[in-house]
Formats: sequence, C-alpha cells, structure tokens
Amino acid sequence: MTSTTTTPARRLGRRRAGVSEPGAGWALVFIAPAVIGLAALYLWPFLSTFVKSFQDVPAFGPATFVGAGNYTALLGDEEFWKAFGNSALYTAIILLGVPLAVVLAALVEQAGRGRAVYRVLFFLPVVTLPVAVGMVWRFIYNGDFGLLNTVLAWFGVHGQFWVADARFTIYAFGVVGIWMSLGINMIILGAGLQAVPKDLYEAASLDGAGRVRQFFHITVPLLTPSIFFVTILSVIGALQMFDLIFVMLRGVNNTALADSKTIVYLFYEKAFVQFDQGYGAAVAIVLLIVIMIATAVQFRLQRRWVFYG
Repeated sequence: MTSTTTTPARRLGRRRAGVSEPGAGWALVFIAPAVIGLAALYLWPFLSTFVKSFQDVPAFGPATFVGAGNYTALLGDEEFWKAFGNSALYTAIILLGVPLAVVLAALVEQAGRGRAVYRVLFFLPVVTLPVAVGMVWRFIYNGDFGLLNTVLAWFGVHGQFWVADARFTIYAFGVVGIWMSLGINMIILGAGLQAVPKDLYEAASLDGAGRVRQFFHITVPLLTPSIFFVTILSVIGALQMFDLIFVMLRGVNNTALADSKTIVYLFYEKAFVQFDQGYGAAVAIVLLIVIMIATAVQFRLQRRWVFYG
C-alpha cells in the first residue's frame, strides 16, 4: 500500500525542486490583510515621516532637501528641550503609579466577593474616552470653582490655578495619567498575582512571616516580570502623552500652554498648526529614538531585578 503522508525529506525535495507546498497560497491569502494593514498604517507612515525629516516641506509647493538641517535646528531649539523635560517629568510621575498599582492589585486579590466590583471600578477610566476624562478633570482643576479647590478650602488650604499655572500643570497631568492607567496596570498585575503559588504563602505563614513580609519577600519578587511589562507600557505611553494637554489647555488663552508642551504636542503644533512638516517629522523621529533608547535601557536593567521563577 502506498502511503500519502509527505515526509520531511519529501517536503525538502519539493522545495528544492521549486514545487510549492499545498495550501501555501491560502496561507498568503490569510496573512495578506494583516501585512497590508501593517504596511499601510505603520511602515509607510514611518518611511514618509523619515524622508520628510530631511526636507523642508512648505504648506504649498514642492519639498526641498535640507539634509540634517531640521535636526540641527531641533537640537538647538530651547522649546524642544523644554518639551523634552516636560515629557521626562511626566514619565517619572507616571512611573510612581506602578508601585501604587502593585499594592492595589494585591489588596483587590484579597477582597473576596467584591473583587470583580473593584476591578470594574478601577478599569472604568481605561475604557472612558480621553476627551471626556480631560473635560471632567479640567472642571475639577478649575481655579475659580473647581472641585479640588473647594475641597481644599474646607481644610483651610488656599487653592491654585492648577492648569493655568505652569508650575503645576505637569504634576496635575501626572495625577490624571496615574488615575487613567491604574485599571490596565492592575489587570496585568492581577494576572501575575494569580500565577504565584499559594503554597509559598502557606509555608511562609508556618514560618511566622506576616502579610507585609510575605508581600515584599514573595509577592513582589515573583511579580517582577509583570511589573517590568507594566513599566515598559507606562514609559512608552507617557512619552506619547498628548490628549490631556490638548483637551485641558486648549480652547482658552491659557498662559501655561507655552511652558507645558510635551514632545508629541510640539510635533502636533509644528506639523499641523504651523505647517512646518519637515521640522515636525524630525521631532517625531527623535521621539521614536528616545522611546527605543528608553526601552533598550529598561531591557538591559531588567536583568538585575526581574526574577523569572
């Protein structure tokens, strides 16, 4: 009896002979939509932006090649460095929300029956439109009749113009950013907590370790892979922050806007308000490089503190 099974040797011989595998055409058909989508929505915009970063692209007329002129102007631009500093400060504030998410995730996991309710409440900001979030917090931060100043007045604390004073705007945005990211961070960390063996806690209890000691000596070390993943997402998301500034500072003559721009807002302003697309493209490419460097540094440092048990 002749077997119809194709052995690895036969498949190798067919490939060498130039004969395609059965179903190879269908495989290409199925992956084509994903490949086309990635090429159209990611690869082509990146290549177009990269080319424009070496050009002077006016609002009307042909583009001209200027070499590294846009990058030279960018590195010598005080406005860019101020935006870079604001983005770095905002990122540092957002990272403060990671340990907070770890503690809250651990508390929610011990909540018993109310666990699902707490998860939903913390996750609501994640599924809420950023524009709606910005509008609500703009009302809370209002210096004349905002909710925050009203609560502070109950305790005799003088309120501030939180989103109209450049001394406070980035910190105010950081609070909102932490609030918005807690939900997704807690979901990821909660999944990591469920993978921690319960036997370790039982053995630690028998040895006399309390809840706090178990948290720092069992929970946190075994949760470091999830913490590392959350940190990566937090840094990338923070460096791309734009919507809060656009919603909370735009629409009025806000004097704090000039000193509160982030890198992404600077890109938007240069490329789509001032129509200096070449300079805006250079800002976008520099932001990409900064994100790549930050991610590479995090992957390098994770060897020292991430425990893959």
